[in-house]
Amino acid sequence: MCFHEHRLPAKYETQTEQVLVSEASEKVQIVPAKYEWVEEKVLVKEASQKEVAVPPVYETVTEKVLVEPAKTVWKKGRGLVEKIDNTTGEIMCLVEIPAKYKTITKRVVKTPATTKVVEIPALYKTVKVRKLVSAPQEKRIEIPAKYKTVTKRVKVSDAKFVWHEIHSKDLDASTRTGNQICLKKTPAAFKTVTRRVVKTPAATKTVEIPAKYKTVKVRKLVSPPQEKRIEIPAKYTTVTKRVKVSDQRLEWRSVLCQTNMTPGIISEVQRALKAAGFDPGPIDGVVGSATLRAVSAYQREKGLPRGGLTMDTLKSLGVNI
Repeated sequence: MCFHEHRLPAKYETQTEQVLVSEASEKVQIVPAKYEWVEEKVLVKEASQKEVAVPPVYETVTEKVLVEPAKTVWKKGRGLVEKIDNTTGEIMCLVEIPAKYKTITKRVVKTPATTKVVEIPALYKTVKVRKLVSAPQEKRIEIPAKYKTVTKRVKVSDAKFVWHEIHSKDLDASTRTGNQICLKKTPAAFKTVTRRVVKTPAATKTVEIPAKYKTVKVRKLVSPPQEKRIEIPAKYTTVTKRVKVSDQRLEWRSVLCQTNMTPGIISEVQRALKAAGFDPGPIDGVVGSATLRAVSAYQREKGLPRGGLTMDTLKSLGVNI
């Protein structure tokens, strides 16, 4: 019994398949930052204080200054208190002389000099600045993967060899291989497909934009104000006044008596007075009013007791009795 070797070819069927052409990816969009121009107040000069000198206030006042105190003196005439001058024989009365005053005008300080603090407000300047309203943002958009439908033949079963009885009509004669079994290999069929793949995924990078500055001149406080006081000395005026050193009193003094009051002694006294710079009138040896006035003036200048030709006066004049 002969057998033919039959080759039964592989069986294929046509199938459709979705092939990835472009992978899913992300598209990155940058939403730029938003800015707006606004006006801002910039401090140019700080608030400070200033001390201002307030000058003193003066006022003019009048004041009575005692020049000569009240006193009592003996004068010619009659009164409740009286005496007889033994030198001249005149009647003297005690007279009250009131005090002497001088009205002076002077400038006095009503309000002393001082200082007051004046507030100096801060100084601002309005400038335009660019302000950030919204920061830059990253927006990612999903890009879906792309697919392509491909039709391909898919092998369902491999080719095979079978031995079949030579007279059997079940298999077609064309499948016979003869006496030899010849196995023929059918290579797979491929199709080249071009597709996009993600080499580097989408990303963002931050770019620094430097801030912009504007130079503005400002006035800063270096040292606070200080108060400096300058002394203005008081001004004085010189007033001459007579001050009573001792009260008036009566004392007993040794005087030239009528017996010793010779024309020669009187003439010597008159010459001594004239030599001392006091005018006794004519050198006649007579005690007249001019001689008495000269004696009184001499006694006043020399600080001698007054009241006639005393022995102290004669001694001072260099007249020997």
